[in-house]
Amino acid sequence: MKNKPYNPRTPDPRPQTLDSGHFDKLSDHPLPTPHSLLPFLLLFFLSSLVMAQTDLEEKRLNTLKYGTETEIAALIQTLKNEGTDSLDNEIIALVENTRNQKIVGGAFAFFAEREKSGLETRAIRAIKERDDEGNDTVLAAIDYLGKIKTAAAAPVFRELLESGEKRYMNAAFRSLGQVGGQNADDTAEYLIDYYENRDAGDENRRDIIVSIGATGSAKAVPFLAGLASDSETRPVLRMAALDSIAKIGDTAGLDAVLLCISAKDPNIRATAVAALGPFSGKAVDDAILDAFRDSFYKTRIAAAQASRQRKLAAAVPYLKFRAENDEVPAVKDEAIRALGAIADRESANTLEELFTARKNSDRVRIAAGEMIMQNEPERFLDTFIKELDEAKQKNQTALYNGFLKIIGGTKCSGLEDITRRLMQNSGVIERSTALDMAANNRLTALADEMKTIAGDKNENLAGKARRTMEKLGISNG
Repeated sequence: MKNKPYNPRTPDPRPQTLDSGHFDKLSDHPLPTPHSLLPFLLLFFLSSLVMAQTDLEEKRLNTLKYGTETEIAALIQTLKNEGTDSLDNEIIALVENTRNQKIVGGAFAFFAEREKSGLETRAIRAIKERDDEGNDTVLAAIDYLGKIKTAAAAPVFRELLESGEKRYMNAAFRSLGQVGGQNADDTAEYLIDYYENRDAGDENRRDIIVSIGATGSAKAVPFLAGLASDSETRPVLRMAALDSIAKIGDTAGLDAVLLCISAKDPNIRATAVAALGPFSGKAVDDAILDAFRDSFYKTRIAAAQASRQRKLAAAVPYLKFRAENDEVPAVKDEAIRALGAIADRESANTLEELFTARKNSDRVRIAAGEMIMQNEPERFLDTFIKELDEAKQKNQTALYNGFLKIIGGTKCSGLEDITRRLMQNSGVIERSTALDMAANNRLTALADEMKTIAGDKNENLAGKARRTMEKLGISNG
C-alpha cells in the first residue's frame, strides 16, 4: 500500500513532538514539582503512621480477647518493656474472668512490679479459693497484695497461716508484714507470738523476723534486739533482726546494733554497720568511720551505705579514698553513691575529679557522672557533654553508652541542642536516648525531629517516638 501524499490542510496523524508552541500552551498547567508535593507526601506519611498505630492497638486488644496464654504472656512482657499502662483496664477485665494460671499469674506479677492496684479482689479470691487455683497463681496473688500493701488482705493472710499449708507460709509471712493491717502493733504481736509459741519451722523463722520489721512497730524492737544480741542465735537470724531494727529505726534497738559491730562473724559486723544508718550521735559516727578500716569488704560497703543514709560529712575523706583505691569495685560504687548523697561542696568537688580523670575506670567515671548530673546538672552539663563526645571520638563504647544512659535521664535546662544532635544521629541508641530527654524535659520545640523518627523503619524506635509525641501533646497532623 502506497503512502498518501501529505496535505498541510489536514491534521497530521503521525505522533506529534513538543515544540516551543506546545510548551507555551502547557505553561498554563505546569507539572507538579517535588516541593509542591511535600504537603501531600507529609499527609500520606502521617496518615500511614496513624493507621499503623491503630492497627497495632487493635491487634493487641484482639490478642487479649482471643489469644493463647503464650501470646498474652508475650504481650504483657512487651507492655512491661515499653513501660505502658494503656491496656491495664483490659487486663483487669480479662483476669476477672479467667482461671488460666499463666495469664492470671503473669498479670499479678506485671501489676506487682509497678505496685499498681486493680487486681486486689481477684487476688484475694485466688487465695480464698486456692484449691481451684495453681500454686504459682496463689503465690503470685500473695506477693501482689503485699507489694501494694492491701490492708484488707491481712486477715486473709492470717487465715492462710492458721491453715498450716507449708507451701504458702513463707510468702504469707512476708506479705503480712507488708500490709500490716489497720494496727501494725497487733500484726507485730501476732508474728512474735507465732515465732515464740508455734512450730514455725526453721525455714520460716527468717521470714517472720523480716516481716516483723516491715510492720514498723516500735513495740517489736525489744524482741528483735534480744535476737540480735544473742550469740547462741543462728547468724542468719541475728542479721535479719538487725535489718528489722534498722527498718523500724527506734533508738531502743541502738545498743544491740552497736554490740554486734564487734561480733566475730564478719557478716554480722557488716549487717550491724549497715543498720546504723537511721541512728545518730557521736558513738554512731565513730562506729561508721571505724568500719571503713575493716578488712571484710562487706563491712566497708555497709560503712558507705550508712554514711549515705545519714549524709555524714565527716566520712567524705574516707569515701574519697575508697572510691580511688579500694580493690573491690562494689566498694567504690557505694562510696561514690554516698558522696552523691552527702552533696556538700567537698563531696561535689571529689565527684567532679573522679568523673573527669580519664585514668579512672569506666565504672568509676560512670558512677561519678551519674551523681554530678543528679545533683547539679546545669553546673556540670557542658563538662558532661565534653566527656561524652570524647568517649565517642575515642570509640570507648562502654563508657559512651554509660554516659548516654545518664544524660537520657537528666532533667535540666540547656538540653535542647544536644538532644537535637542525638536525634539527628544515625544510631538507634542515640535517637532513643534523645526521645527520653525530650520526654523528661518537655522539649516540644523538637517536634519535627520526633516526627522524622516516628517514620523510622525500626518499629520499636518509631513507636517510642509516637508515644513521646503523644505524651508531649504533639499532634501527628
